[in-house]
Amino acid sequence: MHDGKKPRYGLLKPSVDAHTIGIQSVKSLLESCGYEVVLAGGEVSEALERHTDERMRLVVIDWIKTHNLQRVGLSYRLDEEEAVRLMGSLVEEMKRAQLFDFQGGPVDFLIFAGLPEACRKIELESRGLVQVFQGGETAAKTLLAMGVPPEQIPSEYSESSRYDQSLLEFGKKIIKKGDYRGKPPPDRSGYEGYGSPQDTLVKRLEYCQERGTLPLIRAHIGPFSSSLTREASVALFLDWAKTLGLGNQLDILSIGSSQLTQSHFGEDWEGLPNGGGVPINSPEEYAQVWEASRPMLVRTYAGTKNIPELAKMHEETLNMAWHALSLWWFNQLDGRGPNDLYTNLLQHEKTMRWIAQKNKPLEANVPHHFAFRGADDVTFIVSAYLGAKWAKRLGIRHFILQDMLNTPRSTWGIQDLAKSRAMLALVRELEDSGFRIYLQPRAGLDYFRPDLDLAKAQLAAVTALMDDIEPWDERSPWMIHVVSFSEALHLATPEVIHESIEITRHALSRYRALRKKGDVDDMGKNSEVKRRSQALFTEAKAVIRAIESSLEKPYSAEGFYQIFTAGFLPVPYLWGEAEELQYAKNWMTKPYKGGVVLVNEDLSPMTADDRTAIAGRHLKDAAYALRARIKATSPLT
Repeated sequence: MHDGKKPRYGLLKPSVDAHTIGIQSVKSLLESCGYEVVLAGGEVSEALERHTDERMRLVVIDWIKTHNLQRVGLSYRLDEEEAVRLMGSLVEEMKRAQLFDFQGGPVDFLIFAGLPEACRKIELESRGLVQVFQGGETAAKTLLAMGVPPEQIPSEYSESSRYDQSLLEFGKKIIKKGDYRGKPPPDRSGYEGYGSPQDTLVKRLEYCQERGTLPLIRAHIGPFSSSLTREASVALFLDWAKTLGLGNQLDILSIGSSQLTQSHFGEDWEGLPNGGGVPINSPEEYAQVWEASRPMLVRTYAGTKNIPELAKMHEETLNMAWHALSLWWFNQLDGRGPNDLYTNLLQHEKTMRWIAQKNKPLEANVPHHFAFRGADDVTFIVSAYLGAKWAKRLGIRHFILQDMLNTPRSTWGIQDLAKSRAMLALVRELEDSGFRIYLQPRAGLDYFRPDLDLAKAQLAAVTALMDDIEPWDERSPWMIHVVSFSEALHLATPEVIHESIEITRHALSRYRALRKKGDVDDMGKNSEVKRRSQALFTEAKAVIRAIESSLEKPYSAEGFYQIFTAGFLPVPYLWGEAEELQYAKNWMTKPYKGGVVLVNEDLSPMTADDRTAIAGRHLKDAAYALRARIKATSPLT
């Protein structure tokens, strides 16, 4: 019992698990119901990771006591056996500290979110003490399972879009009929250099455009098991690459490299946690991946330090299909790398200049990282535009516009269409004879349900959603990043990846045929999407104008640093507590009619003029912080 007061929630994860979107989403949901939520900082995350050390377990216990938490939630979506050990050690330490309410302590609710097998084992071993989440629950069901009374759940969380329901019904019919299997993939091999060191993304795109066989298909793959050695994990990945290459379903193999590959490449990893993903640690191993993957194009994550040098190595060993840089992300801000924000931007600027010299495409892996941290839909769009314009200024000629749909999961399809169209309209203002945009949509990171048949239907549904972004243009989308239907359960094997691609291709073809016959709504003519898109475009344009008029050189490392630290790109759920970033974090957003909006203290939507005025008042402080960073920055960057 809580003396009539609402209980306080605490949410934590081990530092090795870099995915924070689930925690941030739950925090947002609880806060919208009036609950106070405390996120564990880096020290607690590090201690949780080292849970076999009693002193580290006590750090977590002290955090629970210090913040007077009544409900504690742990998220861990990596190795299932480690998840069980991690949760078990937390429960036992809490019992020893007599923190549970049945012992006279304050904690009446313990929650775990993770992979289904981990959830099953934890639920069994805890004997009902822990409430588990496998992912994919609706906002309303999540809140109910978190102990929120039904009367405190906003009605909008129970609303759904008729359009979303129609897409899911389309997907269910596709899977029930089951005739998507066994169809031959389109032949890509008719152009000079196919599958060779002279092959390029642009060559393949242009060839497929001429033959009417777009989109290209990309998948992100990175097997890892804590029961395998590093070398065995790499060998497994090479086998998977060979299988996928021979299958001819996949155009672009995207290497899901481990956190250590990105942050400690070529170093001694003894005693360091891998963090999921294939643990490649030498140029020779990357070269082996390229050989094994013929005739696919290949790309991998950028490094999180020594970024220009690693980009050059990736190019030499993999003939990169395109390079992807996260600009503001994958550094100290999100715990993914050692660089401070300014150093990260300096290294990205240098890397983009080099990529431009090599005439390779670039993907600014940016908008969804803002969405992961509570940003509103306007910020999602503005960040995409800023990344594209900076790339163009530095000489990039071909730009991959990744568009993660269903993020957050509560987003309605009509809002996704509006966001995508507003984003495309803005970014395409930059297009000319020397700068091309290629749309690459994908499903959301936590979109799929653990029920495999339902997840397959969801994959077909989100494919239809992708096609409705620009239903008047059969070239669009140019590429699709296929997220496999098994995402909520386990890593996708080559067999699952092939089936996911078959579902995607068949759903795209079938949906286009139904549209031509008039059997599905033509969303290109939908008035609600048009209204929402125009509103988002207008607001985003106002924010961009304010940024460009407020800074002398906005499209530079110095400019991007000030844009972020002044608060032009609100991220209310940014992990960490750095004072330097207070203006970026000191905002509120909330879900609203299928989207996410920036709000005032009374929770009313904030206008573009108000948000830019607030950020503008922080520019002097941002400039001061920049001067301090420049003074402290090593010349080695």
